[in-house]
Amino acid sequence: MKNFKIEVKWAVRFSFALLLWMFFEKSIGLHDELIAKHAIYTNLFGIIAIIIYVFALKDKKQYFYNGTMNWKQGFISGIVISVFVAILSPITQYIISTYITPDYFNNVIDFVVENEKMTRENAEGYFNLKSYMLQSAFGSLAMGVVTSAAVAFFVKSNNRVT
Repeated sequence: MKNFKIEVKWAVRFSFALLLWMFFEKSIGLHDELIAKHAIYTNLFGIIAIIIYVFALKDKKQYFYNGTMNWKQGFISGIVISVFVAILSPITQYIISTYITPDYFNNVIDFVVENEKMTRENAEGYFNLKSYMLQSAFGSLAMGVVTSAAVAFFVKSNNRVT
């Protein structure tokens, strides 16, 4: 576990950043009066996620690999971060849904039904805590692997001889 200390640290930071982002979304109205714009603006968190992965892999490179890290090492580190984020995501989603924005599911269900995007039954099956816990776990794992591959490419050490 000592080998993954940096990854755990950054997974916790990622989860904390997500909680702050959700609080921000809620505070500007994206979970109620501006819910129609939520699907667009929530994706901006992807920029923050990439920045966190850059800092995480740079941290791993500097303090674990003594400044020299290849793509595979960075990619594996990113995957480990993604696994820990996925493990933390049900807890994070519970905090979001229970304390930060407890009315979100009712609001989004009403919105999609009123706008005839889903039936109430389908909306209730999709927009609920259990569904979001699963979506956040698998989504963070999938997006984390893709992000890890890209970020590791840019953070890796160049081994060119000049």
